[in-house]
Amino acid sequence: MPEYPTALGASSLEKITLLGQDLAQDIMGNTSFGELAFWLATQRKPQPSEVRVFEAVLAALADHGFTPTAIVTRLTHLSAPDSIQGALAAGLLGGGSRFLGVTEDTGRFLHDVLAAADQQPNNEAGWDELALRTVRAERAANRIIPGLGHHVHKNGDPRTPRLFEIAREENQFGPHLELFEAIGRTHPQVLGKTLPLNGAGVCGAALADLNLPLELLRGFALLARTAGLIGQLAEELHTPVANEIFLSIDLNNRPIPPRE
Repeated sequence: MPEYPTALGASSLEKITLLGQDLAQDIMGNTSFGELAFWLATQRKPQPSEVRVFEAVLAALADHGFTPTAIVTRLTHLSAPDSIQGALAAGLLGGGSRFLGVTEDTGRFLHDVLAAADQQPNNEAGWDELALRTVRAERAANRIIPGLGHHVHKNGDPRTPRLFEIAREENQFGPHLELFEAIGRTHPQVLGKTLPLNGAGVCGAALADLNLPLELLRGFALLARTAGLIGQLAEELHTPVANEIFLSIDLNNRPIPPRE
């Protein structure tokens, strides 16, 4: 008979094991959901300092109001109120390069810069030099630096300094955060204007510093946003807006000739 090994969940007649632990006795009531999510992704139990940074990231990404992901979740629920899973899935499918995906893009970008560097700087001046080279190279290639800029928080994303602070308090301020912070200090010299380091980007840097798999960074953003979308649906149940959104478009459409 074939075998399918797993260190994750497995059930027997008497109990359920998860990560080598008894789910009912060892994990339930003893492990927070954030700690468990980290543990599942890495198959190692995280340190309390790692859990605090990780859960701060989840909180930072949970909900940002009427974003496209929230709107499509509410509209899907309006169309199919019997399908909560469909409404949640619709919102999560919108996690891409403009919303939520920036977390992964930033983490990967910083990782690639660090991997290509001869050595990691050991002081602020060194980080600023690496950041300047990076920004100049991206500008010359006409590429946008992920995590830089925000359509609302023009004067600074409030999540960014707070996550910097938490990571420093927990001794989890690693090279990805160092480089991201240095990009924030130095990019005006190249771009001629000051752009904020956005929350999604700093979350990607923080997750990369926790040595979480780069391939899963967007997954953690989606995990956080799932909680926010559940909140959007809960609010839609007693303070609905989806039908107004639908009618505002349907009643104001304007016929035009087909474009060739």
